Amino acid sequence: MERIDRSTKVRVNFHQAKWDEPIIYELSTPGERGILVPKANKAIEAEVGDGLSALPKSMVRKNKVNLPEMSQSRVLRHYARLAQQTLGADVNIEIGQGTCTVKYSPKVNDQLARNVEDLHPLQDIETVQGMLQIFYETDRYMSEISGMDRFTFQPGGGSQAIMAMASVMHSYFKDKGEDRNEIITTIYSHPSDAAGPAVKGFKIIYLQPDPKTGLPTLEQLKAAASNKTAGYIVANPEDTGVYNENVREFVDYIHSIGGLCGYDQANANGLLGVTRARDAGFDMCFFNLHKTFSTPHGCGGPACGATGVKEELVQFLPAPIIDFDGEKYFLNYDICNNPNGVGKVRQWHGVSQVVLKAYCWIRSLGANGLYQVAKTAVLNNNYLFKKLMELDDVTAYYEDGNNQRIEQARYSIENLEKATGIGTGDIQRRMMDFGMHYWTSHHPYYLPEPMTLEPTETPSKKDIDEYIETLKYVFNEAHTNPEIIKTAPHNSVIHQVDESGMDDPNMWATTWRVYLRKYN
Repeated sequence: MERIDRSTKVRVNFHQAKWDEPIIYELSTPGERGILVPKANKAIEAEVGDGLSALPKSMVRKNKVNLPEMSQSRVLRHYARLAQQTLGADVNIEIGQGTCTVKYSPKVNDQLARNVEDLHPLQDIETVQGMLQIFYETDRYMSEISGMDRFTFQPGGGSQAIMAMASVMHSYFKDKGEDRNEIITTIYSHPSDAAGPAVKGFKIIYLQPDPKTGLPTLEQLKAAASNKTAGYIVANPEDTGVYNENVREFVDYIHSIGGLCGYDQANANGLLGVTRARDAGFDMCFFNLHKTFSTPHGCGGPACGATGVKEELVQFLPAPIIDFDGEKYFLNYDICNNPNGVGKVRQWHGVSQVVLKAYCWIRSLGANGLYQVAKTAVLNNNYLFKKLMELDDVTAYYEDGNNQRIEQARYSIENLEKATGIGTGDIQRRMMDFGMHYWTSHHPYYLPEPMTLEPTETPSKKDIDEYIETLKYVFNEAHTNPEIIKTAPHNSVIHQVDESGMDDPNMWATTWRVYLRKYN
């Protein structure tokens, strides 16, 4: 048996499990069962009925629900195989996730979250006092961390939280009788900082970066602002990783013309215990609990964009928020009582499991632990930045501006692309062959051949070194054997995808039912 060479940090022999696994409906066999549910015995039926006759006729299915018919063992094999085909924090080094901050989530929190899986949002509040307490106390923690006064957990993610902030702004000016229909953001803020307000009907005005610093100037803001400005919504640090240390001047100016300011703090990894949204003068902010506060991202859900506001704006928040009267926790509809208020941005009160995991994470760390998270995230990022800046193939825009990257950085490998023809999308696919995630950037690319990396506080120095050495290995391949990158991935689950139909909705099949309708 040949011995594996472990002298290098690069896992050149990595090969991910790959199963030619059908859709679960294709595995279905009529009549096959995983469990046989017994009929109610006579005593139970006499007490509660047969379980069907009490239902209104309009609620009784006319046809059986279309579920795959399979044995337990086949269901287990199917999902176990799918789990082995996932690139995630449990099986690979999650550094290349950019603005998503996918970091380690303690498994004990997953176990705790299973205790609330059976809750229903319409339960009597007397039966869910424990969960309401979790919501209320998480609200208090979020307020302490941000400086805001109250939080809602309704938004299902960051983009919806941004829309919620825009909705609060809209309600605020509607209540004042002012016609303000413009939102200002920056070109390097997350694209949702424009998309959320646009969904609400606002006109979006972008501030462009200064060529040296990568940040807009106060003069630009003054030129863009007017009596039509409802607000300024910005990420800081921006998605380049550059932090605007003069943000208070921007906020103060917007306030001077009567506008409101919202802070996109989806990723507050490098700021916990260091500074707060209120300290910079913001009127509102949001955190992605599924990013900063260590609950899994969930591929778009479940998630939570916890949205907080100052006292004077609480009346416009979506109702209800969770409150405590000294004896019991309750759903407070009265505090968000402005007739021009938001109402709701989403049904119910938020994803309880996500809020619970964030609550556990905060409680386990405490104030000093949260501060240590920030220090470690910044240290890891600056170590990674320094090491990558030693490579000829990697550059970072706005480096001459003496800017400080906080917890992430957007690099460029345009030097590599010019020398070899290998671009950032090629590198992304090849990194899969080593079991590593690599992120490029939001589209459109504002920087050429972007590479956005964010180590967070999770990885050790050994993990970061392994990631760096793997990048160097792949960059060397680009110079010496570019074909292996062009045809990648080779050792990963997926292959190169035909993207020709990505912009044609007629070719999409987002569910099995749609697939059958279109292609059978």
